Amino acid sequence: MRPTVHDIAAAAGVSLATVDRVLNQRPGVRHVTREKVETAIRDLGYIRDVAAANLAKGRTYPLVFILPASDNSFMHGLNAEIRQAVLRSPAERTDIRIIEVPAFDPAALVSVLEGLSREKPCGIAMVATDAPEVRAVVDRLVRERFPIVTLVSDLTGSLRHHYAGVDNIAAGRTAACLLGRFLGPRKGEIAVLAGSMLVRDHRERLEGFAAVMAEEFPDLAILPVLEGRDDPEVAHRLVADALGNAGIVGIYSLGAGNRGLIRALKEKAADRTLTVVAHELTAHTRAALIDNTIDAILNQDAGHEVRSAIRILKAKADGLAVIAAQERIRLDIFLKDNLP
Repeated sequence: MRPTVHDIAAAAGVSLATVDRVLNQRPGVRHVTREKVETAIRDLGYIRDVAAANLAKGRTYPLVFILPASDNSFMHGLNAEIRQAVLRSPAERTDIRIIEVPAFDPAALVSVLEGLSREKPCGIAMVATDAPEVRAVVDRLVRERFPIVTLVSDLTGSLRHHYAGVDNIAAGRTAACLLGRFLGPRKGEIAVLAGSMLVRDHRERLEGFAAVMAEEFPDLAILPVLEGRDDPEVAHRLVADALGNAGIVGIYSLGAGNRGLIRALKEKAADRTLTVVAHELTAHTRAALIDNTIDAILNQDAGHEVRSAIRILKAKADGLAVIAAQERIRLDIFLKDNLP
């Protein structure tokens, strides 16, 4: 049985009120009495339940989520999951605010982070743009004791506390295995559609994809990356132009912009057969899976990522350990036959 504050009071020969003052580091306790209580705490192996203490005190955790503002179906879904978390705020004792910044704009992200350093929220969750100036301000905030979690796209090399997202190198490798095996003995070129190489998740997916293609499918050549900026119109134009190349046999869409990709594929459907692997299960990609425009979707659970970020930020604010297994985000693979 875990020792309680009553056990500490009995061992130290003091009142419960005195134990409470020592645990909460409040004044009004003589030095010799404080030492008795602290000795009893050590001897009994008492571990304070910070979360329960905060619940008793009615503590609320102000949290900020920073998201890119773009016409991106996955980010819209992520935003919706955060709004659901806002509705749960009374039960979870959170006060959640969403701030949107222009996508792929390091300066805008730095400006928001610097502003938050003056507001002092309990924690910040952000979709990171991987740039030195972003890394520098994140490191400064962490040193100033701000808990920071990166969401979906990481900021490797920074002091951020945790990353809530899938292993993107593994995701890229998985996409290459699927695409290569679907194509079988066919030879040709693979078009890659990304949002921007400024975000680490896109770079890591490409890294994993290219490694497996070189190792296992040398007859499939990867073309220069098309950067659609997560804009369906730009993605449509880039893919439509690329499909003028008769050597393309497959497409890997490693970011957003899938609405534009799907439209371009449907326009060329009568002319050729392509194998397509994309990321993120949305209403648009679901429909494209069902009608065979896309062959496979790799998906991350946005709701799990949001809930994980909240748990981690609250734990960090309380100085508690994070349960790694609980916060691991899995990668799902969907074909039209196993859609949820």
